[in-house]
Parts: sequence; C-alpha cells; structure tokens
Amino acid sequence: MKKIFFVISLIGASIASKAQPGQQGPLKNENDSLSYCIGLSIGKSLAESDLQDVDVAKIAQGMSDILKNNPTMSLQEAEMYIQKVMVAKQEAKSADYIKMQQAFLEQNKIKEGVKTTSSGLQYKVISEGNGAKPVATDMVTVHYTGTLIDGTVFDSSVQRGEPATFGLNQVIPGWTEGVQLMSVGSKYQFFIPQELGYGQGGMGEIKPYSTLIFEVELISIEKR
Repeated sequence: MKKIFFVISLIGASIASKAQPGQQGPLKNENDSLSYCIGLSIGKSLAESDLQDVDVAKIAQGMSDILKNNPTMSLQEAEMYIQKVMVAKQEAKSADYIKMQQAFLEQNKIKEGVKTTSSGLQYKVISEGNGAKPVATDMVTVHYTGTLIDGTVFDSSVQRGEPATFGLNQVIPGWTEGVQLMSVGSKYQFFIPQELGYGQGGMGEIKPYSTLIFEVELISIEKR
C-alpha cells in the first residue's frame, strides 16, 4: 500500500499529463515515454495489491487536483482511506482463516488450566518458579518454542540450543504482558491472539491474523 501511495503521490507532484484516460498514441518524446512507464508501474502495483478495478479517470483527477493545489482531501486522509480499503480487502480474503483462529481460542479458553486476561491473552502454567517477576522495562533471558495452531514450529531457542535475551518492552504485546506474569524459574504456555501478535501484517512464515502459541521458560531478569 505504501508503494502505491508513494508512486501516485510522486506522479501527482511531478508530472502534468495532457492525455485523457483511455487515449492511446505514439510515444513522441522522453516525457511521453516517462509518463507511460510510470503508468505501467502504477498499474502493476495496483494489480499486485488487488486494486486493479480502480477508476483510472479518478486517479487522473486526483493527480490533476494535486498539481492544481486543489485536492478535496489531504494526502494523509488519502493514505488513511487507502489503508482502510486494503485492510478490508485483506480481511475479506482471510475470513475463513480468521474464523479458524477465533474458533481455536474460543475452544482453548475453556480447557482445564487455561486462564484469560482482560486483553484476551490466554495462558497456562506448566510449572511455577519462586523467583522475582519482571517488569516491562527489564531485560529477560528465556527459552521458548513458538508454534502455530496446527503445530508448525516457526521459532525455537530450544532447537537452537541457546536462550534468548531481549528487552521485554521490545517484543509483541502478548509477550510483554505474558512474561510479566511469570516468576524466574517458571514455565508457561501462552496462546496469543493476532491482536497481541503480528496482526494483519504477519511475519515471515507467520500468516496475517495468526494465533501464536509459545512455551516459555523464564531463566533470569536483568534490570535496566
């Protein structure tokens, strides 16, 4: 989406084209060629972003309005609107996947030993330690394994054979909240809804809207 908005803004700010949408003709000079090439780039970006059905005439109108310094909305408002449409399209395409994630969490929260916080984070105590509990500003050292609801392992310090150390306020919200519930020496299992994970963006092999399951052992805390 940012690529699309950048390209459209760039054109609107730098190129004045007299051609009307739908007209075809020879590329007579460098400006014709440049204009056409940028048009191809926009079209490719729109097609890749599932926006190929947009009104080309309205795109031209928006470009013209920018050049005349008379747009009907600010660029910030335009970007927000594009984001809103893109999110709606993504959610529609991912509707079945989202329902599957939600169904898992609904079924999981009533299982024995599973607790749910006010944010929607679910957790289960595997073993309880007797050490101190961290706060969000602490550095923590942990061993963990992260899986999707189908059991796919996407990350594991256990498999690497080396614990991980990081600032507790520098990770996804589900981790920041969940690890603060733990005492040093504890091992918990967290079931993190997408809102507290990677959300609509996903991360690597983690698809957008994925529920994340982590088994975490809190090894130590370092104050910062």
